[in-house]
Amino acid sequence: MGSDYDDEYTSLGQEQLEKIEAILQEDLISSGVHSALLIDMAGNIIAQHDNGNCDHDVYSLAALASANFAAVDTMAKIVGEEEFSLLFHKGENENIHFSKVGNDFLLISIFGKNVALGLLRLKVAEAIRKMNEVWK
Repeated sequence: MGSDYDDEYTSLGQEQLEKIEAILQEDLISSGVHSALLIDMAGNIIAQHDNGNCDHDVYSLAALASANFAAVDTMAKIVGEEEFSLLFHKGENENIHFSKVGNDFLLISIFGKNVALGLLRLKVAEAIRKMNEVWK
């Protein structure tokens, strides 16, 4: 059973994709995020942007991120939560933040020590708000 996002996603045009990529640039990359990806829950990349210095295998990352989020979603249900709408993995040099966008998408942000998690969360929330406007 599809959601409103399914219908919107199937009709995304080039102009909407360019707006989403601009949002990734303006709200996340310009704030110090190394790489930002919008993926669907199957792990397909919808839009991406980076700072020009990233050589991550984004296709593998997207596939693993969707599987990771699905596993955490199941764990949430086991402990009685409807969902965990965001995930954060802290590394020595790189961190990954996942945030659900609607029911059908994930926004993945890869960032270093120079970006505070609180600031990132604010920037991600703003980016998601703007993306939802693009879909309307």
